[in-house]
Amino acid sequence: MTDHTLLAGKTVRRVGYGAMQLGGIDRLSMPHEDAVAFLNGVLDRGVTHIDTAAFYAAGAINRAIADAIRGRAGDVVVATKVGAVNDPATHLRPTQKPAELREGVETNLRQLGLDRVDLVYLRRADVAPGIVATGDQLVPLDDQLAELSALRDEGKIAAIGLSQVSRDQLAAALPVGIAAVQNAHSLVDPSSEPVLDLAESHDIAWVPYFPLGGAFPGMPKVTEQEAVIAAAAELGVTPSQLGLAWLLARSERTLLIPGTKSVDHLAENIAAGDVVLPAEVIASLRPVAAGDGAGV
Repeated sequence: MTDHTLLAGKTVRRVGYGAMQLGGIDRLSMPHEDAVAFLNGVLDRGVTHIDTAAFYAAGAINRAIADAIRGRAGDVVVATKVGAVNDPATHLRPTQKPAELREGVETNLRQLGLDRVDLVYLRRADVAPGIVATGDQLVPLDDQLAELSALRDEGKIAAIGLSQVSRDQLAAALPVGIAAVQNAHSLVDPSSEPVLDLAESHDIAWVPYFPLGGAFPGMPKVTEQEAVIAAAAELGVTPSQLGLAWLLARSERTLLIPGTKSVDHLAENIAAGDVVLPAEVIASLRPVAAGDGAGV
């Protein structure tokens, strides 16, 4: 299993970093200087892919990333997303109109201190979990892709990604040129497998969020599955490392963006990229992926 793959035309390590956990709804969870130092530590450990959004901590995370990558932006792929804005009342509010997507890209550029963002995901808002568009926020995908294509032509974004999309939506978007797809996907949530299959067949990067499940109350967690706990103990790794390694083994085009604000947890996540799952271990996890696993 290779530990590198292509993303937005650049070679990156398959285990990257998701920056969302550095803050809450409207602020960083630590002083700005500490966040910058932590992000520098992320980069110093060889991480070459950071995932963010302007609506994380009302832009404070992007501003910390800007300071961390200053002078080394060429060494890291920065991916962000548009389609929502921070709203203290509801946490997130959809902004799906083409003009709003353009504004979102411009906001990311300002916050990140960049002239061009490597990868911008369109975060669709058709179905739960998360925000769901209604009224005039129900915008045709073609209109959104046309605006993002224009921004790419203008040199403001290098590549277009899609997030929270169906197989049919990805198929419809293929002629535009899609670099990556970011959907919920984990050992306990295989609902996006048809989307992954299509992405893989077109050499599109697959960047799962909620990689360990359990993002909302009542959702199963990978780390609580008996088969996962047993397999992890057998291999001498943590259950979370095993869950991440399963995703990497599922497709060569998978890239991970686990988030943390702990140095020790960061090291654990990065080390998951070195975990090799024997065929018999993968076979033992099939009942979990099929929805037959038993939590503890």
